[in-house]
Amino acid sequence: MPTGPRNLITDVAGFRVGNAQDPRLKSGATVLTADAPFTAAVHVMGGAPGTTDTDLLAPDKLVQQVDALVLSGGSALGLGAVDGVRQALRAAGRGFEVGGQRVPIVPGAILFDLLNGGDKGWVASPYPDLGQQALAAAVMDFALGSVGAGCGATTATLKGGLGSASVRVGPFTVGALVAVNALGAANVHPHRQFWAAPFEVGDEFGGAGICPHPAPDPAPRKDTQPGASTTIAIVATDADLTQAQATRLATCAHDGLARALFPSHTLLDGDLVFAAASGAHPLPDDDLTPLLDLGHAAATCMARAIARGVFHARPEPGDILPCWRSLVEQSG
Repeated sequence: MPTGPRNLITDVAGFRVGNAQDPRLKSGATVLTADAPFTAAVHVMGGAPGTTDTDLLAPDKLVQQVDALVLSGGSALGLGAVDGVRQALRAAGRGFEVGGQRVPIVPGAILFDLLNGGDKGWVASPYPDLGQQALAAAVMDFALGSVGAGCGATTATLKGGLGSASVRVGPFTVGALVAVNALGAANVHPHRQFWAAPFEVGDEFGGAGICPHPAPDPAPRKDTQPGASTTIAIVATDADLTQAQATRLATCAHDGLARALFPSHTLLDGDLVFAAASGAHPLPDDDLTPLLDLGHAAATCMARAIARGVFHARPEPGDILPCWRSLVEQSG
């Protein structure tokens, strides 16, 4: 399956992504938005999630569309990024209309990056400002690696990061966006090969190939403090999905986490996937094949996005873990 022209989630027409980060803080926020509300859903498989407004995304709830989705560092404190995005959207006249008032619908999720070597001695939370900055920076072409919600992300063995990828499936496009902060590893430790290697397109995450040496048991993992990890992600498509169908797409995308992270979905991760559907292309009424294809594409695309996030991470002062590129240097 070919990628879109950018190999980013913004190959799904209508969506934009903005990042804001503070290198001293080693944390940041990422926002997915569009010019008009879009259908959204969520599926959680980790044991320690941190979220806001995700109950709204159940198919039986009143509101079926959202104005933006937010991924943020900062653990529960990072949920303030959602407040910043809401304020900016309301000032722009966006939101669900209730009696002449506008209430922006902005679900969000956070990851734990409070022990990554950054300066966390702030008094006033920086996250509302980071959320507003990320929304204001939303564009089609955006950076990967140590940016946005992936700024201070870590895995068991290497720095994590923000990753994205896309794929074309017949008339549809599927894209993934992920902040990789896993308890487990994205590489086949101690080697440079990624677990997602079988799904790599070209050399989009280094072209290291498949590792001939499987990882030992037990799997490498970072400090097992409760809630001290979490990979949070968004899978998007231009298919016209109901909220129930979008929920199934998010569920399928979790297979990508399982393919790319070893282990994944642990009790100490808050692994979560949002789904976003622009509705540009209708599905056929009497054929389930496109839904099957979209689910498969979502899983494969997510695995690639995870590896790309780790691949693009860059070294910064105070890092507690090396970057993937250090493994390349060690291997000569």
